[in-house]
Amino acid sequence: MKRPILLFAAGLGTRMGALVQDRPKPLVEVAGKPLIDHAMEFTGISEIGTRVVNLHYKADMMRHHLRDQDVVFSDETGELMETGGGLKKALPLLDASPVVTMNTDAVWSGPNPIQQILSAWHDDMEALLLLVPKDRVFGHQGGGDFEVDASGRLTRGPGDVYTGVQIVRTDGLHDIEERAFSMNLLWDKIAQRGGLFGTRYDGQWCDVGQPKSIAIAERMLKNHTDV
Repeated sequence: MKRPILLFAAGLGTRMGALVQDRPKPLVEVAGKPLIDHAMEFTGISEIGTRVVNLHYKADMMRHHLRDQDVVFSDETGELMETGGGLKKALPLLDASPVVTMNTDAVWSGPNPIQQILSAWHDDMEALLLLVPKDRVFGHQGGGDFEVDASGRLTRGPGDVYTGVQIVRTDGLHDIEERAFSMNLLWDKIAQRGGLFGTRYDGQWCDVGQPKSIAIAERMLKNHTDV
């Protein structure tokens, strides 16, 4: 069954400083290619159906850049919705549940993360987050996000780092009244029901959240290529 995907591309990217004065963060280049293109390459697989990209800052530039791609846009130019609110707003454009979501401010060295998480999905899950152990994380300023137990269920803790890729059932979004909210609000409700799971990515991951992370990401990609 094909799964719809939402690519989060609406953030302001303020930590990128001068690099985002004339472009949205997803158009910042790593290894000669905009971040959004790194993400889009993973979506061109048979398991993915509808592709939705949300927009806010310098939305017209994003529309122009993706003009030849088979994507649908969720326009948030009037109000930045955060991740949870952005997913809720995009629901009319996403034609099935569960939905894959992917942040567009990271690069990957290894297997296709979308294929990996789809392979790990089971119908008894309400949400499945793709994580990476801290020794395979680059450019990330924070600590770990989740601990994984023997059954794959997640609890908050300084363990693995969330990569920004997940599969999530969207039913619980209708019970959240806020318009703009983080995915954390939904995850906490799902965790209380025992439905929040995680799986570990088999490769390396770099969080491109600030200018100095670009060089780190390029070194990670080059080292993988040279192997």
